[in-house]
Amino acid sequence: MQSGHDISHARLNAPTLVLIAATAIVAIRCLDLLLLFNLLGMRGIVDFLHRSAQTWTLTFIFFISLALLFIEFRCAFAIVRGRNWGRWLYLCIQIAITGYLWLASLGWGYPELFSIAGDTKRDILRSLFLQKLPDALVLCLLFIPPKSRRYFRVR
Repeated sequence: MQSGHDISHARLNAPTLVLIAATAIVAIRCLDLLLLFNLLGMRGIVDFLHRSAQTWTLTFIFFISLALLFIEFRCAFAIVRGRNWGRWLYLCIQIAITGYLWLASLGWGYPELFSIAGDTKRDILRSLFLQKLPDALVLCLLFIPPKSRRYFRVR
């Protein structure tokens, strides 16, 4: 049985695995952006933005992707504070992003803007799995360890 002091102490001190997961969310997204900027260069970034603004649908998808990026950052800060909705929202975002990437890579949506290259569905799925592996590991840190689950239950 925990006393009131123990519960308030648990609220203030997030378990190490939760802190690692929240830090990883921010680090993965920042590293993704840095690698994208490095890969495309300034000219490629301008071309990418120009292509994104060609139609309303592409612009909408581009703005949704930016919104999801900022929501993921918000989820990371909510997770550190013990907000259970933060980890569930992060899970939902990862499911939506993975589903969209899978569909776009198979030719649905706008594959020239957001898709994963591959000759076969199996190649695409393997590449998608490898690309989403860090996010899957973060989700495992948030949902599987008993200390992580207990931290979110206390809140």
